[in-house]
Amino acid sequence: MRVFKFGGASIKDAEGVRNLASVLQKTGIKDKVVVISAMGKITNAIEKVIEIYFEEDKIDLDYLKSYHIAILKDLFESSSHRIYPQVNQFFEELASFLRRNKSPNYDYVYDQVISFGELISTSIVSVYLEDHHIRNKWLDARNLIKTNQVYRDAKVNWDATCEKINSAIEQDKLYITQGFIASDAHNFTTTLGREGSDYTAAIFAYCLKAEDVTIWKDVDGVFNGDPRVFENTTLLNEVSYTEAIELAFYGASIIHPKTLQPLQKREIPLLVKSFYYPEKAGTLVSNGNKINPLIPCFIVKKNLVLISLSALDFSFFVEENISEVFALLHQYQVKVDLIQNSAISFSVVVDNRFNQVDELINHLKGKYRVSFNKSVSLYTIRHFTEGAINQIEKDKEVLLKQLTRETVQLVTKE
Repeated sequence: MRVFKFGGASIKDAEGVRNLASVLQKTGIKDKVVVISAMGKITNAIEKVIEIYFEEDKIDLDYLKSYHIAILKDLFESSSHRIYPQVNQFFEELASFLRRNKSPNYDYVYDQVISFGELISTSIVSVYLEDHHIRNKWLDARNLIKTNQVYRDAKVNWDATCEKINSAIEQDKLYITQGFIASDAHNFTTTLGREGSDYTAAIFAYCLKAEDVTIWKDVDGVFNGDPRVFENTTLLNEVSYTEAIELAFYGASIIHPKTLQPLQKREIPLLVKSFYYPEKAGTLVSNGNKINPLIPCFIVKKNLVLISLSALDFSFFVEENISEVFALLHQYQVKVDLIQNSAISFSVVVDNRFNQVDELINHLKGKYRVSFNKSVSLYTIRHFTEGAINQIEKDKEVLLKQLTRETVQLVTKE
């Protein structure tokens, strides 16, 4: 079996769905599991629905309906086509859940509602393929991927999941299923974290001992920097699992960090290819070369916060202090992207994704001297050269710099 994953950008409109069918026809129909995300930016739109539901006690599905109906009209000639009742049924189920729901648990409601993006997109794709003589079977991933009850970031029960996947999948067939979504032991919907569709593809590949996984993108593969941010980027032909995990850890967004671990365990190659040009080789992630070509790789994270601490009495900043600080970072759900310490100071660069950094800083001020800079950028260069460092430092105020054998990180003012 081979596993393909198509993200929202690949099926953002009717032309994208047609192109997906074309890719399948060019690469072969049989022995495939195709994992598909919600269409376009629909996940973001559904998050807005959830926000309005909690803040204003309203159910507003108008945009979701109009977006999908426009795609249906472009793909299917007749408004009496069987796909319309299928899609309408999903919207009725979604509205019914929101009307009946009594739970104040945001994360639980989020997972039950957000899943409809993937359910609708895969239903549309599956029916379109059937209409164009590409036989396939639609599978509900929630019946196959089993997790714990941690909503929005569920952990996979691998034994149960592999048993269900192998029972459902047969050779010589094409399967269409959803990324991102799963279910717990009580069959309530869970999700695998944002961008979890790549992870879903890896889960299927691991359980099926697949030949390979291909992630189809709107770019030619993995580059040595985000082409939207850095100039004159170069396509990487090969990247090792270890190097890809390093790049993902530092913030490269092309591959989801959790995706690589199950693939590495089974030594299943991962291909990142363009859905516009499926004949191009793309990037191969495997046990091969660390990186080919061996050139500096650039990553940037923006809108971070640099916090620097020292003891009020200028005593050494020792293990007890560091342990206390990390406990507070965990308490305030603050993700650490960089750490640097000296004899009397300790600095961290953190992501304020839950907007609790101000509370953390106020707490720290009770025991430490605290200085901080908001809205900083963290540049990471793997396999750095002096020229690469100079390129990043040019015309920037560098607040912190840290070098290891293969990596340099610079914190700069935005």
